[in-house]
Amino acid sequence: MSTGSTDIQMVIITGMSGAGKTVAMQSFEDLGYFCVDNLPPTLLPKFLELIKESGNKMNKVALVMDLRSRDFFDSLFTALDELAETSWVTPQILFLDAKDATLVTRYKETRRSHPLAPNGLPLEGIKLERELLEELKGRAQIIFDTSDLKPRELREKIIQQFATHANETFTVNVVSFGFKYGIPIDADLVFDVRFLPNPHYIEHMRPKTGLDEEVSSYVLKWNETQKFLEKLIDLLSFMLPHYKREGKSQLVIAIGCTGGQHRSVTLAEYIGRYFAKEYKTHVSHRDIDRRKEKHQ
Repeated sequence: MSTGSTDIQMVIITGMSGAGKTVAMQSFEDLGYFCVDNLPPTLLPKFLELIKESGNKMNKVALVMDLRSRDFFDSLFTALDELAETSWVTPQILFLDAKDATLVTRYKETRRSHPLAPNGLPLEGIKLERELLEELKGRAQIIFDTSDLKPRELREKIIQQFATHANETFTVNVVSFGFKYGIPIDADLVFDVRFLPNPHYIEHMRPKTGLDEEVSSYVLKWNETQKFLEKLIDLLSFMLPHYKREGKSQLVIAIGCTGGQHRSVTLAEYIGRYFAKEYKTHVSHRDIDRRKEKHQ
């Protein structure tokens, strides 16, 4: 079965234990890669078959290979040689390294033993692992020294290196909700707009929602609404680039009013339209149909 004209982008993440492979895998997940942790090299040919059978559903793949024995290396190099001859896969090896002193410090901080020296000193395992990985490091296309990198900085390096379209790596989700039904548990930022004039008290607007022109015009016509939006847009315009730079893949901005039908819906739509010019944006209204459901 053909995978089509699109090559599979495959990144093999490997390197020294404690150098940041877990952070790297999380970063690739945020970039939309299909990630597999600790895949034995002997299973790589079978995994390639599964990718091929999936068509183009998995066109970006990241594999963490945490090699702990010489037997693994023999099978890995065989698999890499086969991979190099596969026309529809573009493989890259990302090798994460760090100074011995840094790795020792990290093991002490986490109180973990080194996998190659479970009953000995961490430095013994580190030296053995470095010897085992020497040839693999020589094959790597990309090497990151994480000795002086914080996890956030490693994420930034990976995103900068591997992101193909910057805006696709960060999504702004704007959700309206009603406080009477609870705050969304996945919200990163919550803004309470119950202080704004409420269309609920105008009888003919009560059954409508913020998606109706009459309701949205009413909510937006007030000076306090315009002043609030001006300040909120300014705040978010400052914050969003920093969240993106941090390596966050998405941000959930929750706008709440009493019932989640009028004011919050209007403002969520406004904010979504504003930031759609710069970011991948999705607007949803969690409680907009609650009243209809209640009366059914």
